[in-house]
Amino acid sequence: MRRAVIVDVVRTASGKGKPGGALSGVHPAELLATTLTALIERTGVEAGKVDDVIAGCVDQAGDQALNIGRTALLTAGFPETVPATTIDRQCGSSQQAVHFAAQGIMAGAYDVAIACGVESMSRVPMGTPTMDGDPFGPLAQRFASLPPQGIGAELIASRWKLSRGEVDAYAARSHRLAAEHTTSGRFADEIVPVTLPDGTVHAADETVRASTTAEGLGGLRPAFANDRYSEQYPEIDWVITPGNSSPLTDGASAALLMGEDTAAALGLTPRAALHSFAVCGSDPEIMLTGPIPATQKVLERAGLAIDDIDAYEVNEAFAPVPLAWAQELNADPEKLNPRGGAIALGHPLGASGTRLLATLVNHLEATGGRYGLQTMCEGGGMANATVVERL
Repeated sequence: MRRAVIVDVVRTASGKGKPGGALSGVHPAELLATTLTALIERTGVEAGKVDDVIAGCVDQAGDQALNIGRTALLTAGFPETVPATTIDRQCGSSQQAVHFAAQGIMAGAYDVAIACGVESMSRVPMGTPTMDGDPFGPLAQRFASLPPQGIGAELIASRWKLSRGEVDAYAARSHRLAAEHTTSGRFADEIVPVTLPDGTVHAADETVRASTTAEGLGGLRPAFANDRYSEQYPEIDWVITPGNSSPLTDGASAALLMGEDTAAALGLTPRAALHSFAVCGSDPEIMLTGPIPATQKVLERAGLAIDDIDAYEVNEAFAPVPLAWAQELNADPEKLNPRGGAIALGHPLGASGTRLLATLVNHLEATGGRYGLQTMCEGGGMANATVVERL
């Protein structure tokens, strides 16, 4: 079968997803356009050769409405002949975009495709499309309770017996590793600078806090504690705080994919190959456990064991998610999010999938690793998992 390869993958640095955040003055289409332009400039590929742009975006309303993938590529100056579509698989939207792009290449429908994602949580607050509706109303007959994601994280902490101290220690580790890699310049190859309206340039993750300690996080109050859920779930110990959760974030990311034969014809050296993919559904009540079965599924398809993988990127929506994943998979904790994760680097929803991919590919190149795995929990109880092979 034709192999799909990653020629380049980039991201913006994170901005706090609130008014006044570093990227809040940049329209999300311009933010995404910055990464699309960077791919073309870095690789020398003609924009007109791109067969499709597949963009992930969760809150497709306001500034992010009406197919932001198309708006972004036109903003980037791509020819009008290049099409785009925007997809929503919740937090895994741009990871799913990678899967769709790679599958199109493997099937022969595309020669060159871009998978990308964007989210401006400062301009389009999380949940904006649902504010005037009740999208889960019909599900009440099947599911007695569909609590918010924070309750799902609390349930994971309870069922996997993760203490407040453990989740805070993990969160502090995320900030420490991210800060170390920022200081050493090891994020430089994946970050493309964004020129802000005032002419300054944003090129460092705004959400990383180098001074974070587990002791300091221990002083924060639980974010989701309330009487309703205390009665419904008496097992919950209330360990989830803003400090051990991913922050609201603005950001964009993009990957240039093509057939291995196309890369050879264009004289390009691919950085990695898409080895295997999987997607699955999981319990929508606890919602965030999908990465466990998705990883088991993708490893089986890949013919690999967890110990064959050199680095794992498991999205840190909340600290219990990667901790429970590592416990179930018996994964090496040193390989887990080795450059820090979303708790420190941010979680710009639709952009997080290709953000994880950028960090993973760069880490494999820096360390000489061969295989990397990324997986992402998703709203509604789903998960994507991807195995990449460094070339």
